[in-house]
Amino acid sequence: MKVVFITKQGWLILLVACVFIIGNCLLLYRFLNKASIAENEKLRQLAERYFENDYVRGGRLSELAAAVRVLKKRPTKPRTRLNESETPLHDSTLPLDEKKRLVLIKDAQERTKKSAIKFKVTARTSKEKQSVTTVISSSAANDFVAAIVVIACNRPTVKRCLDLLLKYRPSAKQFPIIVSQDCGHQETADVIASYKDQVRHVKQPDLSNVQGVPGNMLSMMGYYKISRHYKWALGQAFDHLSYDTVIIVEDDLDIAPDFYEYFTATKPLLDKDPSLWCISAWNDNGKEGMVQRNDALYRTDFFPGLGWMLRKSLWDELKPKWPLGFWDDWMREPTQRKNRACIRPEIPRTKTFGRVGVSRGQFFDQHLRFIKLNDQVHPFTKTDLSYLLKDNYDEKFVKRIHTLPLVTVDQLVKKNVFVPEVQVHYSSEQDFQFVAKQLGAMTDFKAGIPRMAYQGIVSIIFSGVTVHLVPSN
Repeated sequence: MKVVFITKQGWLILLVACVFIIGNCLLLYRFLNKASIAENEKLRQLAERYFENDYVRGGRLSELAAAVRVLKKRPTKPRTRLNESETPLHDSTLPLDEKKRLVLIKDAQERTKKSAIKFKVTARTSKEKQSVTTVISSSAANDFVAAIVVIACNRPTVKRCLDLLLKYRPSAKQFPIIVSQDCGHQETADVIASYKDQVRHVKQPDLSNVQGVPGNMLSMMGYYKISRHYKWALGQAFDHLSYDTVIIVEDDLDIAPDFYEYFTATKPLLDKDPSLWCISAWNDNGKEGMVQRNDALYRTDFFPGLGWMLRKSLWDELKPKWPLGFWDDWMREPTQRKNRACIRPEIPRTKTFGRVGVSRGQFFDQHLRFIKLNDQVHPFTKTDLSYLLKDNYDEKFVKRIHTLPLVTVDQLVKKNVFVPEVQVHYSSEQDFQFVAKQLGAMTDFKAGIPRMAYQGIVSIIFSGVTVHLVPSN
């Protein structure tokens, strides 16, 4: 191994080189630090100007700006004089900057106080909204009792209806089932009796023809007997058994898995909103391909029936004038409806399987058999349904529809629409029938109202597009 010796002169040169390198490093550090400080100073000045401007304008950050100005003026050492809030602002011995600082403190305190008041008001409003939401949604199941009244006659297939009602029923206490039977059909009576104490079986005693039917309507006697039966059954539930709320179900209806969930959640709407008079599980336009959202609910001026809820107060109103026949069309007349609406779903929670009846299969083959029954449970009791209250609904839903793109039926049929939601105008009843037929919706009117309409607006799904048929006037 070869040993290298460094001379005294070499050590001196090495020392000078190290000093040179270290000195340059220090200079570089100072340069970079100075640049950083300068940059920070620029940012600080920019922030101060922003706060100053916002303070003058009284903007959203004005309270923070005032606080920053106070902190900037705050002394670093404790003083022996009175606290700032106790110092008289008119003291002429104080320096100008000090008096200005105290003014800013007082101003900031006032702004903070106003903000606190505003926050309390907002919090209170928020609590009020939360309270309404709670009434409309999550607490809907509390102390809720609604009797299910099944209207039966001579169909042993009532078993299909009763099996589903019992299968999906969450509580026998909340939803007692009453089967009201007309017609005196023994086979049907035996089926109902087989359920023993799971249901209450009552029988309409008058099986004779209805008196007072016009001579030219005797062939329609079935419709008059149905009306008589409805009156008797509702009287049993409301007047004899003293229930406050009743859900009417015909013996040829299937129900959806969330049938009870739906009615439980919507009952508070019926209690709260006097512009509502029923909740219905039905949608006349609820065919496959014409519906898509099982969480969507609407208001409608058209009485839907086919699985519907009413309260005793409505029964007390209608009972004295109950019609001899055709009770459902009678319900749709302005004298009974009184501008009140019902709630109905986009996807029905009931579906009829009774092709044969007093209507002799009218509409069934062409329409009713295509109705889609909801098969996916939606948690309505955990959903805020306050949007269905009249003031909210008219303000947000109806007004919004009138702002949607306006298209023609031809554009829809030819698939020349590339937005998810549109409106189509109609100018008359005849025009509506033409438009509705093109889009597959029900075309008829009852008491001047299209089926499922609200303020003349009928909402359907066509080729994946939400279409609102809107009166042009």
